[in-house]
Amino acid sequence: MSEGPLAGYRVLVTRPPHQSADLVAAIEGAGGKAIRFPVIQIVGRDLKVVTRELASLPKPDIAIFVSRNAVDYGLTAIIESGAKIAAIGPTTRAALEAAGADVAISSGEGFDSEQLLAHPGLKNVRGKVVIIVRGERGRELLADTLRQRGADVRFLSTYRREIFDASDKEIEALDNRFRRGEIDCVTIMSIETLENLLQLLPASSLASFRQTPLVAPGARVIQTTTELVPGISAIMAAGPTAADMLSALIETRQSGQNS
Repeated sequence: MSEGPLAGYRVLVTRPPHQSADLVAAIEGAGGKAIRFPVIQIVGRDLKVVTRELASLPKPDIAIFVSRNAVDYGLTAIIESGAKIAAIGPTTRAALEAAGADVAISSGEGFDSEQLLAHPGLKNVRGKVVIIVRGERGRELLADTLRQRGADVRFLSTYRREIFDASDKEIEALDNRFRRGEIDCVTIMSIETLENLLQLLPASSLASFRQTPLVAPGARVIQTTTELVPGISAIMAAGPTAADMLSALIETRQSGQNS
C-alpha cells in the first residue's frame, strides 16, 4: 500500500499532457493516484507566420511572456529583437532562463498580471513599445494598464488553446469514475480549463462533480468556479506550481473534504 499524505487519494489532473508531469509526480510522490484527463490542448502557430507578424510591428522595447507556452512558441521569434524580456510567474521565468534568455522584469514569486505590473520596470513606460507574447486570447488587464501608463502595446499571438479531443471511450471512463465515487478531488488551472471540463463531462457526471472538492490557483478561478458550479467546494492554492497545488491537495485531504 502506498504511503504519504495523499495515500489512496484519487486526483483528477486536467492539464495538457506535456505540462502535467510535475503535478502528476508530486501527487504520486505523496502517495496519491493521479488520474489524467486533459481538457486543453496547445497548438503552436507556424513560426514563419509569427516571425512575419513580429516584423510588421514596431521594434519592441519590452516583450512580456505570459506563460510557458508563450516561451515555447514565441521566444525564437522575439529573441533577436533586443527587447527587454519580462515574465509573468516563476514557471515562465524559469522557461525563459532555461532557453538562454535574460529576464529583466518579472513578477517574482507572483503569478498574475497585477503582480507583474507592480514591477518598477513597468512603471515608466510612456512612449515605449511593449509586445505581449501570448495565446490567441487572454486577459486585457496588462495591456489596458500599460496603455494607461502611455505605452504602445501590441500583441503577438504564438499559439492557441483548443478543447481536448477526448474519445468517447475516455469520456465514458471518466463518467464512470465520477458516478462510482472514484475521484476524490479535481484540479484545474484556469477558467478555460473549468469551462472545457464542464463541456466534456456528460450530464450524468455533474451531480457527482458538484460534490467533489476542486483545487485551483487564483481568486478569479475560484470565484468563477463557484458561479458556474453552485455548491461546489472550491479550494484556492497559493499558486499554480506543482508544490502549491500539492499543498492545497494535502490540506483538502486532511480537512476531510473528500467526495
